[in-house]
Amino acid sequence: MSVYPLRQVDAFTRVPLGGNPAAVIFDADDLTSPQMQAVAREMNLSETAFVMRSAVADFKVRFFTPYSEIPLAGHPTIATFHALAEAGRIRGEGRVRVTQELSVGVLPVEIDLQDDQPQRVIMTQKPPQFLATHDPSPWPAALGIAPDDLLPGCPVQVVSTGTAQLMIPVRSVQVLERLQPDATAVRALHAAAGDWFSLHIFAPEAYDSSHVAHARHYLPAETMFEDPVTGSATGGMGCYLLRYGLVDRLAFTIEQGHIMGRPGLVDVEIDGTPDRITGVRIAGTAVTVVRGELRL
Repeated sequence: MSVYPLRQVDAFTRVPLGGNPAAVIFDADDLTSPQMQAVAREMNLSETAFVMRSAVADFKVRFFTPYSEIPLAGHPTIATFHALAEAGRIRGEGRVRVTQELSVGVLPVEIDLQDDQPQRVIMTQKPPQFLATHDPSPWPAALGIAPDDLLPGCPVQVVSTGTAQLMIPVRSVQVLERLQPDATAVRALHAAAGDWFSLHIFAPEAYDSSHVAHARHYLPAETMFEDPVTGSATGGMGCYLLRYGLVDRLAFTIEQGHIMGRPGLVDVEIDGTPDRITGVRIAGTAVTVVRGELRL
């Protein structure tokens, strides 16, 4: 039997049972891909992160949902590097920079440390790709809202900062509260498009007026699972907000999870201009709620 250190971390929150939970498995070098997939099904969280040695970065990390591996994930990155620092595997004082090897390349991660304990994690994502636009007309019925609930003048578009996600802007938080996705209709649209992994619906307003937007996120290939707080999509959404004039600054905070009872906050920092975005980072806090061992 092999034993692997395990932590479950709630990301984008300072409060246990808020934000988005992720399982983090240390020392996973000898696990096969099928074993990682089986462990992710066992954890039954939106993502499980597996930390390994890397020849090109400080750590290699692979991310699995209960159904498949994904190339880049936001909240598990925040959770993973919070857990690594908390466990003493990243040490220092102030802002410490490390790198993670992913299937999409090597990306930096920064951790704000105080007395060797993590205070905040900053994740760099890939520069955004603004990909295909989609016909908005099927989406109101598929989401259980009215046609005029969509935000006028803004496209339904695939944006990727490492994972391709379909961005659907709506008029208000009240529209988000009324969402009732039709799983059959959404899956049919997903299958017909074939160019996006998950669905990110957002409004350019928030419960807290100091925040710029609120969002909800669904994974149609995975039993229409709603993700509480989605870091990878927030990076892409932040770039969308800037590109289409929905924000007028390069640093801001996004809300997600409140409607599910798991409130979370994601800070976004963007480099460049609306027409030429050269970089994007997301950041957040985290709290460990489970420490234990995985025995296989």
